[in-house]
Amino acid sequence: MVGTANNARIRQAFSVVNGIQDLGLSSNPASNAGSECGTIEFTREDVEALLSEKMRYKNKFNYKERCENMMDYIKRLRLCIKWFQELEGDYAFEHERLRNALELSEQKCAEMELALRNKEEELNLIIVELRKSFASLQEKLAKEESDKLAALDSLAREKETRLNMERSHASLSEDLGKAQEELQSANQRIASINDMYKLLQEYNSSLQHYNTKLQKDIDAAHESIKRGEKEKSAIVENLSTLRGQYKSLQEQLSTYKASQDEAMRQKDALVHEVASMRVELQQVRDDRDHQLSQVQALTAEVIKYKELAVSSEDLEARCASQSNQIRSLSDQLAAAEEKLQVSDLSALETKTEFEGQKKLINELRNHLEDAEYKLIEGEKLRKRLHNTILELKGNIRVFCRVRPLLPDDSSGSEGKLISYPTTTEALGRGIDITQNGQKHSFSFDRVFMPDESQEDVFVEISQLVQSALDGYKVCIFAYGQTGSGKTYTMMGKPGHPDLKGLIPRSLEQIFQTRQSLLSQGWKYEMQVSMLEIYNETIRDLLSTNRDASRLENACNGKQYAIKHDANGNTHVTDLTVVDVCSTKEVSYLLDRAAHSRSVGKTQMNEQSSRSHFVFTLRISGVNESTEQQVQGILNLIDLAGSERLSKSGSTGDRLKETQAINKSLSSLSDVIFALAKKEKKEDHVPFRNSKLTYLLQPCLGGDSKTLMFVNISPEASSVGESLCSLRFAARVNACEIGTPRRQTSMRSSESRLSLG
Repeated sequence: MVGTANNARIRQAFSVVNGIQDLGLSSNPASNAGSECGTIEFTREDVEALLSEKMRYKNKFNYKERCENMMDYIKRLRLCIKWFQELEGDYAFEHERLRNALELSEQKCAEMELALRNKEEELNLIIVELRKSFASLQEKLAKEESDKLAALDSLAREKETRLNMERSHASLSEDLGKAQEELQSANQRIASINDMYKLLQEYNSSLQHYNTKLQKDIDAAHESIKRGEKEKSAIVENLSTLRGQYKSLQEQLSTYKASQDEAMRQKDALVHEVASMRVELQQVRDDRDHQLSQVQALTAEVIKYKELAVSSEDLEARCASQSNQIRSLSDQLAAAEEKLQVSDLSALETKTEFEGQKKLINELRNHLEDAEYKLIEGEKLRKRLHNTILELKGNIRVFCRVRPLLPDDSSGSEGKLISYPTTTEALGRGIDITQNGQKHSFSFDRVFMPDESQEDVFVEISQLVQSALDGYKVCIFAYGQTGSGKTYTMMGKPGHPDLKGLIPRSLEQIFQTRQSLLSQGWKYEMQVSMLEIYNETIRDLLSTNRDASRLENACNGKQYAIKHDANGNTHVTDLTVVDVCSTKEVSYLLDRAAHSRSVGKTQMNEQSSRSHFVFTLRISGVNESTEQQVQGILNLIDLAGSERLSKSGSTGDRLKETQAINKSLSSLSDVIFALAKKEKKEDHVPFRNSKLTYLLQPCLGGDSKTLMFVNISPEASSVGESLCSLRFAARVNACEIGTPRRQTSMRSSESRLSLG
């Protein structure tokens, strides 16, 4: 049979067989020149028609006509047989040529295998040397860590002694302050007691003067009392004499009745005298009562004076006790001064010792800073060696990030299900997950715990982003179940500058670095494109008319085709590409794409991404001084999350979206498994099974620097999906995709980068 490339000549050949003589239309004869059928070719249908052709005659008995028809039929059969013979000769010649080419290609393949084996041996030697240097660095790191721990212990002890010394110094200073305060208060008390003592002495002297005066008054009162008593006794005696005289007069009155008038006169005189005497007696009685009251007042005053004398004695005793207290306080003051002198000496000694300890602490601190610097440098060297090994091996780097628990999640589940090893080798790189009591351990290039910020995550990938400016192809994509934090990792939280994702931070770094490289003669041009893969259909997120683009894509059959060129660059036909000059322009485009991206609500996530988002930044740089040109590509991809229908509860359009997402992620798994098992370059990898894997073909199977973020959820209900994601990530980390190749060249007339 003939190939399909000659179908344009089939009808012509058959017309020649049937008697048409215009053979000049065939321009590419299939057989040698000079043959009768040099311009005739047959198809299978022509041969079958020729063999099944029946003779038709106008008259059965016209043998001449029958012979002519038969001769013509035989002639056509001979032409067909000759054509078959010549075609067989051509096939034999082609077969011989192909066999020679196959032997030549097998010889070249053997030579390439030998060269690859030599290269592999050289790389193995390099890896062995790197492992030895890595082991020595690990030993040095362990030694530095032990020195650091010893320094930390000595620093802790020195801190404790310094704290104890500071406490003792503080207590001594407090005691000194208290003693000084007590000394001041004692001095004040002594001054007040001296003043009081002077006042008491003055008061005592005044009391003594007043006492002597009172004593004199008491003596005078006693003398007046004695005089009054004498006068009283005289009055009593006078009364008694008067009574005797009155009786004698009455007796004389009775005896001398004759002299009644004279007696009456004497009687009246006597009555008057008695009345006057009675008045005088009443005055004497009043004077006596007054004198008695004065005596009582004087006795009360004497009692008061006696009490004052007793109180003065108490005051004297109190003054004596206070003088004793003053003596004891002066003794305490002298002892405090002695203590103060001793404390000054001890404080001086403590100060000198403290200065020595301070110098020792500064030396230890400097040693600790040197050790920490060496540790940081060793960690940087380890990372560089690790990255060099990965680049030599061509592995896909994998970072794992565990999102924190949300308010709606079951509290406390993350601590029970997910743990992080604390050994030196696995610190920051290992993660353990427990399912049904069984512990599964995984190790990646970096593991981010829930409390690590967006800034901490970006620091780890900043050098990879820098590679795009250096002329490398860089691809970073986020993988994980729905609701595990992929979009947050890549895009961040809008309106919160501290929570920006990897895409905005990468763009800020690229534009800042571009500005700093201007002084070195570098000039860069940058182009941005954004698309989404929704239900296995590519959508342009930067299209000026988004709704019209969707309608045109759905109804008129317009498709964005993915094409890969010989240099490994990827093109998407009719995709909008925008020239950008600043971060502000890219932020505006990102906001526009975010509003255009397909999102939906499910039972697992309020804002679930229903498509795969692909951000591409194409970089073209030229150094004006060296005429060197670099071309780099940065692909940042936010994959849609895998989900189970039993949990998401998707129906209708959401069900179709879920099926399309799971199908594309399943195709990605098939590609990863094929790459992990791939032994030869010719082994088939099913990149064409989905639009996603075909778009990622240069990143997964080419010369790109590729990093995958596997995002997992700490919820207990998601432990099964988290375990599947970690297993998939471990397979991705084991894939070797080839050594990254820098795209550099000398400056040409074209100044723009191809859209790959």
